Amino acid sequence: MRSNTPNPISLKFILICLFFLFLVFLVLRSSLSSSSSQQNSSLISALYPSSIIATESYLEQNQSTTTDTLAPTCTKISPSLANALVHYATLNITPQQTIKEISVSLRVLEKKSPCNFLVFGLGHDSLMWTALNHGGRTVFLEEDKSWIEQVKRQLPNLESYYVAYDTKVTQADELMEVGMKEECKVVSDPRLSQCGLALKGFPSEVYDIEWDLIMVDAPTGWHDEAPGRMSAVYTAGLMARNRESGETDVFVHDVDRVVEDKFSKAFLCEGYLREQEGRIRHFTIPSHRARLGRPFCP
Repeated sequence: MRSNTPNPISLKFILICLFFLFLVFLVLRSSLSSSSSQQNSSLISALYPSSIIATESYLEQNQSTTTDTLAPTCTKISPSLANALVHYATLNITPQQTIKEISVSLRVLEKKSPCNFLVFGLGHDSLMWTALNHGGRTVFLEEDKSWIEQVKRQLPNLESYYVAYDTKVTQADELMEVGMKEECKVVSDPRLSQCGLALKGFPSEVYDIEWDLIMVDAPTGWHDEAPGRMSAVYTAGLMARNRESGETDVFVHDVDRVVEDKFSKAFLCEGYLREQEGRIRHFTIPSHRARLGRPFCP
């Protein structure tokens, strides 16, 4: 009886054919995969510009660097600002100027500070002005000795000087006529001026410094027997004109009152007026020494 076992030669041939077909399958699969990858790359390139892909790659590579750059840093606030924060956080008295009025001077200080800032008047807002002019020199001129001593006990670092005034609000019309005389149109050091409105009793260094900002918020001017701000406004304008070069920003508060209104327009000049907000006016007065022949008012 014959055996049912396949012929060994036929079996070997079948195995070789299967192996050959398997190799062909692998080659075709690899080729298809490569072709698909190239198609995908082409599709991505078409859909997304190369600059975007490059940017994404850059951000991935520099992610750690960007994170380090954006990390917050710890710095201390200035001592003047720290003192101001504590002072006003514990003070129940509101400064005389409104926030809109203060903002007029603040905008100038943001550009010019640290600078030289002269203030007629020592008040509850004095520490604020000093803090806003951090790194600069802020000087206050005050008519009341007892008030200076009281403020110094609380805020010993403020620089203030006593100033005596010999005028009264009732003399305003008379002093306006004085200011219209030719000797009051001459630009010079107030100590050498022949004008009866020029104040000559300040400490010498007040005259020697070129002030970038001058705030006239004193002396007292709300009643007839008060000194009034006639001479203060005129002298502020004279000091601004007498600087070597550049310009001085002069602010006058309480311009809703007759004296402050008339004297600021006459001696700081409406042509130099830059802004009015509420009761404060801002004038920008250029040096008259840098340009000889410039008229007192434009």
